Amino acid sequence: MGFAGKVWRLLVGIKDGLVLLFMLLFFWALFAVLTARPSPAQVREGALLIELDGVVVEERTPIDPFEALLSQTAPIGEFQSRDLVRAIDKAAEDDRITAVVLDLEGFLGAGQVHLNDIGEALDRVRKADKPVLAYATAYADDGVFLAAHATEVWMNPLGGAIVAGPGGDRLYFAGLLERLKVNARVYKVGTYKSAVEPFTESGMSDPARENANALYGALWEEWQASVKAARPAVDLDRVTKSPAEWVEAANGDLATAALEAGLVDKLGNSAEFGARVAELVGEDEWSDLPGAYPSTPLNAWLEANPWDSSGKAIGVITVAGEIVDGDAGPGTAGGARIAELLDEALDRDFAGLVVRVDSPGGSVLASEEIRDAIMRHKARDIPVAVSMANVAASGGYWVSTPADRIFAEPETITGSIGIFAVIPTFEEAAASIGVNSDGVATGPLSGQPDLIGGFTPEVDRILQASIEDGYEDFLSRVASARSMTRDQVDTVGQGRVWDGGTARQLQLVDEYGGMEEALAWVAAQAELGDGEWHAAYLGDQASRTDTILRQLLIGEEDAEGRDVFAMLAGQEVARTGMIVTDAQRLLTTRGAQAYCLACPSPASAKAQGQRTLDGFLARVAAFFTD
Repeated sequence: MGFAGKVWRLLVGIKDGLVLLFMLLFFWALFAVLTARPSPAQVREGALLIELDGVVVEERTPIDPFEALLSQTAPIGEFQSRDLVRAIDKAAEDDRITAVVLDLEGFLGAGQVHLNDIGEALDRVRKADKPVLAYATAYADDGVFLAAHATEVWMNPLGGAIVAGPGGDRLYFAGLLERLKVNARVYKVGTYKSAVEPFTESGMSDPARENANALYGALWEEWQASVKAARPAVDLDRVTKSPAEWVEAANGDLATAALEAGLVDKLGNSAEFGARVAELVGEDEWSDLPGAYPSTPLNAWLEANPWDSSGKAIGVITVAGEIVDGDAGPGTAGGARIAELLDEALDRDFAGLVVRVDSPGGSVLASEEIRDAIMRHKARDIPVAVSMANVAASGGYWVSTPADRIFAEPETITGSIGIFAVIPTFEEAAASIGVNSDGVATGPLSGQPDLIGGFTPEVDRILQASIEDGYEDFLSRVASARSMTRDQVDTVGQGRVWDGGTARQLQLVDEYGGMEEALAWVAAQAELGDGEWHAAYLGDQASRTDTILRQLLIGEEDAEGRDVFAMLAGQEVARTGMIVTDAQRLLTTRGAQAYCLACPSPASAKAQGQRTLDGFLARVAAFFTD
């Protein structure tokens, strides 16, 4: 028996050794894959192929592999707007690239400012006498906008296009909360601060409707004007004002209707589209497959064209997504993380600083933390500019107040100068199941705040007074930054949201322009000429692991063609996720908020909505399988 035991232990030892060896080999192979990068050698003469399978964002959110594994769903692809613009501009200059191809099969949208930036870059390619070709099965508003800047727009004969325009419904939970006997206690300042309405009302208030009509009306006019300017032949009035009659006139054939309205130029499948590209850029010597043509993918092209780092550095900090307390992000504006990035850069001798804001706001405390960090750079006597992207409202405007110059686009959504807090209490729900609260109090605040027993009137008064004081702080910061009086700011404040054009008239914005204009202004203030400076993005280094995870997790199924029905159904995924997000916003402990819930959801919210829904469903599934 002793001998047998020794043999058994030997076999177990060999087994353990082999397992350890194979594990080491596995992790070595995994490390090799994750540290791989696209090679500039992958650049081929022919087309630059941009497959926009996902959304365009200001700042990409890192992929959490464990969350992706639990959700069993491929994450939505995210493309940074500045990367796309850089890639397209480099394609316009490089003789190896003879055309740009936009594959919009899986395109899920972008903010209006980002769409404008990409569209202008595509126009520069066309001015360089290089064709731009777009292809998709189904085009929605954002796809129509980008395709309008193409030389040729193709559509699958079984596809279609729908132009809906901005706007739509929000969900209101007052009836549900009443049925659940949850008391949503609201503390706010601002007639137009409608961020709390979903928790207190069953529908939109008159002031909120007035504000939304003005905002969406301005954005819609800008969208239509831009599309008509890029594609003069399009019959946009017919498509948008009489959509049913337009489709019925084509006997229900959506593709033919799109062709007749000038939204697209050609109908054909992907192989026929590829054959057309091959006519323009040459045959693919590496493949005999139908529709093959020589092309360079986006990642390889970006790797071959790194950012310029010559000359003096101008720092760029990105405030993208909801502003929250802590280290969240990128893709979410964690106040502590952004402040730390700014503080670590204090010794980098920047010639100036540009704050790129694409945020509907959030935590007042985190917004002030970011503002303080920006002020520490400003104290070094360097020029500071703010470049507003799609949204810079509420907390997004709060962090903009240190700027010497604010740049925005006509389509930028800004303002929403207001503040609120929502705290749920459950005294009615508790009483309905026989739970009551009682005790001895030595003062009005003893045992308060009591989420189960309810708040005393003194607590309500204190919290409301605190919110009003926070609003006064907001007004004073804006007034000081914009050389306005407190009452002038209050007049344009009150939680009202403005489009960029109106905001400029109201002195909330200095001039039109994007990142390039903001950087150029800072360079001029620092007395730097062309070629004497470069943009240094703080915290912008995407990990190699994240890059490979995107390639591994975002599979080919995301790039499959979708007809109009699938496209419209897919748009509800993010909306469903927002139900969970809204519930979290009510039930999660949060401080005072400067947040614009009335602002149109940015494209990144679609990805966030998908992540929220996936995470929620994964937790539900885990609960029932445990």
